[in-house]
Amino acid sequence: MEIINLINRVDELRNRSYLTEDEEFELIEDLRYLIDETKDYEYAEYLGGIYYDKKMYDLALKYYELAEALGSKWAWEGLGYIWYYGRTGTRDFEKAYYYYSRIAELEDKEFTFSRIEAKTKIADMYKNGYYVDQDYDKYVEIIESLYEEVKDNYYLPRVEVFTRLAGIEGKKGLNERAAELYLIAKNDLIGRLAYNRFFGDLNRMSWLVNDLYKYIEFDQTEFDLYDLYYFLKEEHIVRFDYNGETHEIESRMDEEMNIRLDDKWYRNISEFFINAVIENESIESLYYSLDNWEIVK
Repeated sequence: MEIINLINRVDELRNRSYLTEDEEFELIEDLRYLIDETKDYEYAEYLGGIYYDKKMYDLALKYYELAEALGSKWAWEGLGYIWYYGRTGTRDFEKAYYYYSRIAELEDKEFTFSRIEAKTKIADMYKNGYYVDQDYDKYVEIIESLYEEVKDNYYLPRVEVFTRLAGIEGKKGLNERAAELYLIAKNDLIGRLAYNRFFGDLNRMSWLVNDLYKYIEFDQTEFDLYDLYYFLKEEHIVRFDYNGETHEIESRMDEEMNIRLDDKWYRNISEFFINAVIENESIESLYYSLDNWEIVK
């Protein structure tokens, strides 16, 4: 197949919200071929991201490092996360700080999102004393300065900044302000997940929702898909409509809280959000079309 046709096919597959196993295999093979033929770091970056999403971290590291060797700056972020969280078995905060610091110093506008996100991780390192000396005041200083930069721009990582600032405000007893920040961050994250079901963002949503309901009461008459992270910690049945059809979600305790969507069961709420689909579309991508949520039991 000609390179141009292969590139077009890769672009088409990348733009889908859901891929079958066969389509994902095809995409990976196409990317490997393009990396070998073109030496374009963009394909290595993207393949590293696919493996990261699939939690195949040794391969993610391989392709992020290859992308860096081919000239990629974007790969620094992925490498920072791999070393910060010890994805390949060893946490190395010195390496994480090195990569996050390199991104944080980039002034190109195209790296604005990644630069701010990297600074939130550096802030976390000061909060927790990872590689640098523990310094809560420094953590607050960085997050408050980032808030001024992102507060009016939906397209910047307000989620990462607002959730941290909400925790800071909550610690001061400013509960209404904390709830306000969490709600804005939740709305931003909903939009992000509608475009890309990334497990890291799903984890953020789980933490965010559970933290939010420390400051406000759960309203059983008005809730949405992501409130299930909080509500389905107990056994319940809820229903919603999509495209003229009614669908049902049930939580039932076995060894852990199993989740059913219509006739398919998932082991827990995390697996539900990672894998649930309706009409071959991820449930997250359908968020804005899911209506009439109600608690049945």
